[in-house]
Amino acid sequence: MRILLIYPFFIDERGEDDDVKPIPIGLYYLGALLREEGHHVEIVNWYKGDVGEEEIAAYLRKESPDIVGISIFNANRLGGMEVARIAKEVLPGVRVVAGGVGATFLWRHLLERYPFLDFVVIGEGEITFLEVVEAISDGKGEDALLAIPGLALKVAGSPQRTGEQAFIADLDSLPDPARYFTFQHVISSRGCPWACTFCGSPKFWKRKVRFHSARYFVGQLAALAAKGVSFFYVSDDTFTLDKKRVIEICKGIIDHGLDIRWQAISRVNCVDEEILYWMRLAGCVQISYGVESGSEKMRRFFNKKITAHEIERAFELTRSMGILPRAYFIYGSPGETSKTVRESVKLIHKIRPLAMVSYILDVYPGTKLYDDLKKKLKFSDDIWLNPVEDIMYFQFDQSLEQERVLSWGRRLRGEFYSNVHRYALDLELNEREELRPYHADFLARLGMTFLYGDYARRREVVDPLGTAERLFRRALEYAPAHDAYFGLGVIMQKREEFQESVPVLQEGVERFPGSEELWICLGLSLLASGRGGEAADCFRRFPDSPRARKYLSMC
Repeated sequence: MRILLIYPFFIDERGEDDDVKPIPIGLYYLGALLREEGHHVEIVNWYKGDVGEEEIAAYLRKESPDIVGISIFNANRLGGMEVARIAKEVLPGVRVVAGGVGATFLWRHLLERYPFLDFVVIGEGEITFLEVVEAISDGKGEDALLAIPGLALKVAGSPQRTGEQAFIADLDSLPDPARYFTFQHVISSRGCPWACTFCGSPKFWKRKVRFHSARYFVGQLAALAAKGVSFFYVSDDTFTLDKKRVIEICKGIIDHGLDIRWQAISRVNCVDEEILYWMRLAGCVQISYGVESGSEKMRRFFNKKITAHEIERAFELTRSMGILPRAYFIYGSPGETSKTVRESVKLIHKIRPLAMVSYILDVYPGTKLYDDLKKKLKFSDDIWLNPVEDIMYFQFDQSLEQERVLSWGRRLRGEFYSNVHRYALDLELNEREELRPYHADFLARLGMTFLYGDYARRREVVDPLGTAERLFRRALEYAPAHDAYFGLGVIMQKREEFQESVPVLQEGVERFPGSEELWICLGLSLLASGRGGEAADCFRRFPDSPRARKYLSMC
């Protein structure tokens, strides 16, 4: 059969949101399984919302799928239903199936309110979706569909859910999606054993965790690296849950000689020095930790089950290994006060994160928080007929005034950004000899965030240029680092210290002779120093480069 899997557009336009821009990894696993079974599968990413109704209709006519599968988060549910409507209008005989976390928790609502939706796959989707495809392909009727576990459909006009589909016991039994597709967001496990009140994972995965073997996962990374992917986002809820397996993965990356960088998500009570050491050697450059609050009272509300000591220790160890620690904070929760926000500020200064995300507590279907509010306030899922991506908790709580909540967010972000330069310059790195080149890379990359990245653009950040320069110089004390040479050269050029930048850049091109970036930077310094002939020699090294040709014409 011809199957089209779609990641639909969200309600709101977004800027940088790397966590949700890519096609969900689940669609790739689903596509790989269906292709293995002989079906024609295409996957499209309409996340950006830059496709209009006519373009969607034209694409559907061209592909002429028998089945359209739509991946639904809460925030793209209306985009998904719009795609479903268009699909039914263009191809009246097509079957439309929704799946994903948003569809799982709103299956009855979606089937009741959107007549152009045929089925909802609930929970883990591979087996259920494949069985639906096979039933439709074989021309089987409603009784056969009702016998498929993990499905919801309309029976005599009323939504009905079939039995529960068992989890796939052996994740390695699934075809590797890297055989068929190219992607950066990867996952080595499914599920999380904790039960945070704001998270849908406990209900979706039932607090059960299953793992790919290290061999499977490293093989997937190797296959993607062979296609040119060099940076990965490891999307496990808690990548470091099984220490032995993680170290095996890291050693596998090293043994395969994979020249990759990657970032992961973890918990502060699931890391130690050994696991962080191996992660760094294997290319890990960032770990995100859900801190949520500096207030023990708030963390208890979240059912977070982590201590201030564990938080402080995890950030200290992560920094020391040359891995950038990113902290997540939540504000605007039940019982939040100026005092609890001050406790969060105090903790930020203690743990000194090098990146931070703070957001207002959102209420999503499938979370304990949502279920408790529904019972208390007696509202229905029809609240999601409103064109909103999410609902903030303070909208339900009259004791939390909006402007006060927003001021807390400004306070948290302001404290972080006005001190991040100090956090970066106060780094204490582990002095093991084998880590020196990794520290050079870490400091150089961190310097680039102050030179070109987010910290260069934030008005609250103190002396970004000076901070970048100090980080670049410290990097070179550990080992040669491409970005450190380049960054220093750029800073000197900004200060019109062209002659002083030449020896730095000359050392850089000696260390990294293939770098067009460094050669052009050197050429510009030479040109500005009145050494046009030498500058021309730099630009001539790259005859196919438009930039080099442009500057050569100026010599």
